[in-house]
Amino acid sequence: MSGDTNMLHCDRSYAMERGYQDRVVYGMLVASLYSTLVGVYLPGELCLLNKVDVSFRKPVYPGDELTVSGEVVSVHQVLRVATIKAKIVNQDSVKVSNATIQVSVREN
Repeated sequence: MSGDTNMLHCDRSYAMERGYQDRVVYGMLVASLYSTLVGVYLPGELCLLNKVDVSFRKPVYPGDELTVSGEVVSVHQVLRVATIKAKIVNQDSVKVSNATIQVSVREN
């Protein structure tokens, strides 16, 4: 999908030989959940994603169940820009990623 053919993403044996539990999910695929968060839920359809500062904390593996959440930490009313602190956790409540997201919110 991304064109990233790194063996850590494509070859289970290769990844496991290097200490991972399985193939590692492509990080930007995981980070795409931040776009879903702001474009669908917080603030939703009137949102335009401007910037994402993302960190990858732990590997994600095929079959992991991920949950993304966020909190609006600032809003500039005049510019209609919001800053959101967000994170993604796996099924064991382990934080696999965190991000600071800046969005513009259009008027109806």
